Amino acid sequence: MSLLPFLDRDRSIAEPGFNRWRVPPAALAIHLCIGQAYAFSVFKLPLSRLIGVTQSSPEDWRLSTIGWVFSCAIVFLGLSAAVFGAWLERVGPRRAMFTSAVCFAGGFFVGGLGIAMHEFWLLVLGYGVLGGIGLGLGYISPVSTLIKWFPDRPGMATGMAIMGFGGGAMIASPLSVALMNLFKTPTTLGVVETFFTMGVLYFAFMMFGAFSVRVPVDGWKPAGWVPGPAKAMVTTANVDVNEAMRTPQFWLLWVILCMNVTAGIGILEQASPMIQEIFKGRVLAPAAAGFVSLLSLANMGGRFLWSSFSDRIGRRATYFIFFALGAALYGSIPTVAATQIVPLFVAVGVIVLSMYGGGFATIPAYLRDLFGTMHVGAIHGRLLTAWSTAGVLGPVLVNYIREYQIAHGVERAQAYNLTMYVMTVLLLVGFFANLMVRPVDPKHHFAGAAAGGAKHG
Repeated sequence: MSLLPFLDRDRSIAEPGFNRWRVPPAALAIHLCIGQAYAFSVFKLPLSRLIGVTQSSPEDWRLSTIGWVFSCAIVFLGLSAAVFGAWLERVGPRRAMFTSAVCFAGGFFVGGLGIAMHEFWLLVLGYGVLGGIGLGLGYISPVSTLIKWFPDRPGMATGMAIMGFGGGAMIASPLSVALMNLFKTPTTLGVVETFFTMGVLYFAFMMFGAFSVRVPVDGWKPAGWVPGPAKAMVTTANVDVNEAMRTPQFWLLWVILCMNVTAGIGILEQASPMIQEIFKGRVLAPAAAGFVSLLSLANMGGRFLWSSFSDRIGRRATYFIFFALGAALYGSIPTVAATQIVPLFVAVGVIVLSMYGGGFATIPAYLRDLFGTMHVGAIHGRLLTAWSTAGVLGPVLVNYIREYQIAHGVERAQAYNLTMYVMTVLLLVGFFANLMVRPVDPKHHFAGAAAGGAKHG
């Protein structure tokens, strides 16, 4: 008998006549909460002044050091998604969502204790490790479920599953600032109390998602829907999760996701300090928090719009747009920053982050096209190790190149230029990886898969 049997998969099977449109709100409830990770940059400056309060003291943590908290969370997001992806397929989304809530909220409590004690390792253990595990479980929980509910529109389905993660910072950024202002005193910045409060709030909302999610019965299809003829790059077969990792397609998509994420995550993690330094004296902390929220909105909207658009033009063509247009925009950021035109800089950031979010939402549908639906959640989980890699690579590039440039006399407003050119090159690498993607060889297909396979062309 399982522990907490009310969380078992068979307790969440939808009854006849269940409306599938009741499932996306459950996914959003989880993803809007764990998407708080994208607002972590609003804590960076306060965490660097915990002792000095008004300004950093020698005993305070450096910004580059604090950046490792976010990177650690993303590393454990990818690792937990890879390790527990197959477990999720077995136990169902409800138990995975519940476990995600416990870990994610627990990360705030342990991390808050680390901040109170000024023990950096405890902050990393809490928000980075425990919270990161909660991120990974919560991130993949709705994906395969919604793909099964929406076989007629897989791109839109994955967009709905993942859009909330991109929009989480839109809520978390102003909420974090408001809570810190509420709890702030002359001797403390209110970060500890904010962490504890957010842990309670997020746990409550994630419980709604966990207990409202439903899975379809095996073999369910939308009323009146008949699968159309096979399309290029879209398989009717299935590939086992372990077999998928033996294909070149899996590793090409790994590179594609890693390059797209590295470019976007470096900006997102440093968004608040970056815009304040580039436009020193013109953009202050409240406006920078607004910029983070706007990027979050673009990230969120891009996840739904781009992934839905990919249902029309195909996943491969969609990624070609991401990499070609993205490389051009990243290469233009130093010039745009030099103009000191804030709206223009913000506009570029919005477009870039929409494609960053779109890349996240389109990749599960890309996996579904190449490997089928049988183990798409588990395959997606293993592919997210690319996000773990990017979660370290992106912030490290931005933070350490920035520090190196400043140490060698480069003005703070120009300390990000070299990084933007590096990101441009990474996007070009992704472009060529996408160019090499072909349908999976039938020798990798699962023995019980549907006949037909992918149409080549």
